[in-house]
Amino acid sequence: MKKWLMGLMVVLVAFGMSACSEKSASSEDTIKIGAVIDSSGGSAPLGKGEEETLKMLVEQVNEEGGIGGKKIKLISIDSKSDQNEAVLATKKLIDQEKVQAIIGGTISGNSLAMIPLIEKAGVPYISLAASKQVNNPDDGSSRKWTFKTAQGDDIVIPKLLEYLKSQDLTNVAWLGVANSYGTSGHEEFEKLAPEYGIQAIVEEEFEATVNDAKAMLTKVKKENPQAIIVWGTAKESAVITKNIRELGMEMPIIESHGIGSKDFIELAGDAANGVIFPAGKLLVVDELAESDKQKSTLLKYKAAFEKTYNKEPSTFGGHTWDAFHILKIALEKSKGDKAKIRDELEKTQSFIGISGEFNMTSDDHNGLGPDSLIMVKIDDDGKWSIGE
Repeated sequence: MKKWLMGLMVVLVAFGMSACSEKSASSEDTIKIGAVIDSSGGSAPLGKGEEETLKMLVEQVNEEGGIGGKKIKLISIDSKSDQNEAVLATKKLIDQEKVQAIIGGTISGNSLAMIPLIEKAGVPYISLAASKQVNNPDDGSSRKWTFKTAQGDDIVIPKLLEYLKSQDLTNVAWLGVANSYGTSGHEEFEKLAPEYGIQAIVEEEFEATVNDAKAMLTKVKKENPQAIIVWGTAKESAVITKNIRELGMEMPIIESHGIGSKDFIELAGDAANGVIFPAGKLLVVDELAESDKQKSTLLKYKAAFEKTYNKEPSTFGGHTWDAFHILKIALEKSKGDKAKIRDELEKTQSFIGISGEFNMTSDDHNGLGPDSLIMVKIDDDGKWSIGE
């Protein structure tokens, strides 16, 4: 009996050592990338395209042999359009999964909530959110490990103001979502509008969960602005846009780049017709000149996404495409060391992506300029066209 027990123990120990060895080998043969994305909840119209793009790209790279012979292990967590969920997901990726980098933060509030954990842990992070506070905070706090691929409101607002000035729309209404994205956009608008001769004769906020804004819009209607700026993302902006037209308000509606997906058109219906907004070039790629340096990259992404998912990609998925490829280059050059990954991200130069041409520096962890944006119009048939 003793001999039998001793034999069993030897087998179990050997099995355990083998399992540990396999686990260690497996860990050495993979690169762990974490993702925190709003796949559900109010920001899902943005997050779904982000998650789909990321999964598609990881599969493509792994099929091609991975990075330096190592396969990518993607650990994607749905943050459910909730800041607390985003923080918990980030903590799990850092403490339990020990990821080498994180992509995500679909909306600005989530990204901002994730940053303290990321900066403290020293994990390379590429945000998909727009607020300039993500990478260039006004309070001067450190963003050593944080990068961003979406165009910030510090370049979007000037594009919007240039359009208003060109159309002689000087007295406008500002309607902004009551969250970090809306606050950041409003701050830039207040700061820059006087330089363009633009003034907001009425300013109002709406919740991201808004279902009906007619009471607020009745006050706006009385002021009779020449144009209405709606600064939000797809779901809530669609509600505001529908309500504007339902109240018989016929002035131009100019919106933020947060509506750059077909979800907005489907949610807003006919009210979306005529809406104009600044966005990346993906939505109007077929109208771009052949000489446009982004066109071939945009077409390749569009074709790959449509083949995989049988639907059009969104500008938000484009932010993920940029984040993944910029990170991939950094991983190839750094051989997995987190500090070196961070350094290589900061050296990103002349990278032609979906959102524009990226030229990052130690002072600019976004690296996009005004040429990354174009004014896009929604036509009466629900299609995008160049609006300039």
